[in-house]
Amino acid sequence: MSYDFIPGRRYRMPTHFGPFPGPRQIPEGKPNDPYRSPTRWVTAVTARTSRQALVDLVPPGFDVDAEPTIVVEHEELSDVDWLAGRGYSTLGVRVPVIYRGAESTVRGNLLLVLWENLADPIISGREELGFSKVYCELPPAENRAAGRRCVAAWLGTRFFKMNVADLEDASVPASTGIDTLHYKYMPRTGEPGAVDAAYVAATPAANPTRTVVKHQAGQGSFRFHSTSWEQLPTLYHIVNRLAAIPLENFVSAVVSHTRGGKDLSDQRIVR
Repeated sequence: MSYDFIPGRRYRMPTHFGPFPGPRQIPEGKPNDPYRSPTRWVTAVTARTSRQALVDLVPPGFDVDAEPTIVVEHEELSDVDWLAGRGYSTLGVRVPVIYRGAESTVRGNLLLVLWENLADPIISGREELGFSKVYCELPPAENRAAGRRCVAAWLGTRFFKMNVADLEDASVPASTGIDTLHYKYMPRTGEPGAVDAAYVAATPAANPTRTVVKHQAGQGSFRFHSTSWEQLPTLYHIVNRLAAIPLENFVSAVVSHTRGGKDLSDQRIVR
């Protein structure tokens, strides 16, 4: 093949095999209906915390916005078009921030980390979009009477659990219109501490092809467990920082069943 990149096509390593199929590049003629795919079950719990604990954690240029809270969100995706109908799960942690760039000031929710249990969305999301994605095991959420239980582990070491109880049907909350922010960082090969890319990206809040099928609210809690290097040799530094954040009280817990969603082609750099 020619090594001339085709304008408008998406490439990821190894580029010499041609444009890379993925969530924003599904082969022609294959199912691709953003109003139908994917199906999601989302379990989210919000806690109040210390402002200083979050200030110490966010990257340069960010400050904690409004009331200091931390949201942990577990998602189970199925019937994903770009995976030919397969699915995967995620566990994300986000906090409200203000980012002051050279040209603009933006309010949003900073995605501190997003665990996923499949390599394909991790690679595409890190390289193409700038999501702070890493791997872990995410077993299916355990449904209990009027509740759900979610856990996360790495090679058998469990480092997170979340419980939601007393779920009741609730009205769908109005969209906050707040973007999700990311700090994209790519290191330069052979030069420790040097960067190839370091900037802020934003995922616009608008998601016109997603429909809420069911929404419930209840009581919830979550906890990250402190671990050692021996238990989590590539994740302990993340988990232990999150485990050290003081949780003053849990303010909300929701479970949503949704259908459809955008492919995040609207991701943009914040300058």
